[in-house]
Amino acid sequence: MPLYRNLRRSREEVRRRTAEGLLRVKDGLRAQGVPDRSMDNRLLLATWNIREFDSTKGGKRGIEPMLYLAEVISAFDLVAVQEVREDLGPLDELLGYLGPWWRHIITDVTRGRSGNLERLAFLYDERKVRFSGLAGEVVLPSSATGQRADFVEQFARTPFLVGFSVGWFKFTICTAHMYYGSDKAVDPRRLAELKNLAEFLADQRKEVHAWSKNVIMLGDFNVFATGDATLRAVEDAGFFVPGPLKAFKSNLGRSKHYDQIAFRTPDVSVDADDLPAGVFRWDDFVYRSADEAAYESDRSGSSAKPMAYRTWRTYQMSDHLPMWVQLETDFSRSYLEDLTKAETEPPEPSDPQALPRML
Repeated sequence: MPLYRNLRRSREEVRRRTAEGLLRVKDGLRAQGVPDRSMDNRLLLATWNIREFDSTKGGKRGIEPMLYLAEVISAFDLVAVQEVREDLGPLDELLGYLGPWWRHIITDVTRGRSGNLERLAFLYDERKVRFSGLAGEVVLPSSATGQRADFVEQFARTPFLVGFSVGWFKFTICTAHMYYGSDKAVDPRRLAELKNLAEFLADQRKEVHAWSKNVIMLGDFNVFATGDATLRAVEDAGFFVPGPLKAFKSNLGRSKHYDQIAFRTPDVSVDADDLPAGVFRWDDFVYRSADEAAYESDRSGSSAKPMAYRTWRTYQMSDHLPMWVQLETDFSRSYLEDLTKAETEPPEPSDPQALPRML
């Protein structure tokens, strides 16, 4: 649970409204199927594009939206965040609300027009999630692009790859915010970026000295529909998107499948139809359409010409919904059961592919 520091000292109107909103979010997380967190056996993983965190287009995010963001993030163990901006002050403020057991790993700013001065980040509860020490931004070799050797078009925003472990589950995870481009389902550059990243990660997994054979690819892929060529490019590289996740649309308008979580994870089964997964529809509980009048003064103070409420609230929370999935991380029973079977020849120590993937 987050720390509600300074809330009591807020204006009475803000204090009461925020407290009521936080209670609705708490109840809403359970009502929409997000499981309770535990310190054993399972990982609650999420990805969330938090719109321009933090630009001042809708006015600086105050304590109210910061606490709502913290309440949602604290429901998970590990969260990939896209659209973190240059100024890290707002991220530090958010981490202060999450509590001292939360840690973050971030990229530098991606510069250039298409980079939009964005960073990528992982936020995680260190009581549950262990950082491996592995972190890097993905840079394509020329062989991955099919272009001539002296020219390699890199990603508009450099994807971020990190190694983590939770219980028995050891994995490499890569978050990305893909190029958007034209407002159509298949933009050529967006398709190329997804194809190149998925193939790069699949090839890395095959490396003899790969830190883990388990690879997760997630983030804002800007996928319009799960049946179009963009998501097929990810699946053609050997990644699997669970059926339950394919069912959810993650933009605030509930019309697009922008955000995705894809797996190449031999240690974890993700193909069950009842896999716990979903998106959290925060706008059912805070910054609701019915709340517009309550925020009139807030919007008026943000600019000379106030934004429409539907747009303004996306700069307080986001224009995306967080997407999540729950994964099993305790393989101890299957490991012990395997040891009860008839003895076989032990693997040669020189064969790294034959060594056990677990402890």
